[in-house]
Amino acid sequence: MSSTDTVSAMAAPSAAADVEGADAAAHAAALRSLVLVGLMGAGKSSVGRRLATRLGFDFIDADTEIEKAAGATIPEIFAEHGETAFRDGERKVIARLLDQPRIVLATGGGAFMNAETRARIRERGHSIWIKASLDVLTKRCARRSNRPLLANGDLRGTLDRLMRERYPVYAEAEFTVTSLDGPHEAVVEEILQVLPEAYRQAAHAADDGKVGHVE
Repeated sequence: MSSTDTVSAMAAPSAAADVEGADAAAHAAALRSLVLVGLMGAGKSSVGRRLATRLGFDFIDADTEIEKAAGATIPEIFAEHGETAFRDGERKVIARLLDQPRIVLATGGGAFMNAETRARIRERGHSIWIKASLDVLTKRCARRSNRPLLANGDLRGTLDRLMRERYPVYAEAEFTVTSLDGPHEAVVEEILQVLPEAYRQAAHAADDGKVGHVE
């Protein structure tokens, strides 16, 4: 029910009730979607799932949605159509995903490099750069072999090059947090601390709901 409908339904609302309703509406409006950016290995998906759970938001992995839309894996898209075609599809998928309210969206490492995507994110949500050191990224990426840009045999050298190319652009994100070689929950807590107060309130409310829920 909107604030207008609420006022109409009440015969003589008090000033306190008006203030409370306005505060609730402002709180709801403040909870925009959150978009995680950063290099591969930064922990965007792992952090994003945990953050979404804390806030009661839906979590979406952009790479997974791109694969669904294309009917192919990202390595297959790169191999068959090239990076340019992949980036164009990535831009379109992210624009569509950002039409959804209250999501935590984990983006691929190159997504934020697109100026149109950055503008769309600024319009629809808050961007958060999960920043990690070369050592941390190298250690994490060495565990996976399905990243097309890292398939040249020089993992550390490629990551170093990508950091130099992309970190100045990632720095345009609204918020920055650091991912160390530790638990992802620590990054979630850091994100909640840098976000506006409304998100910490939402996290507390979600926690209260879990405690009070009985199966």
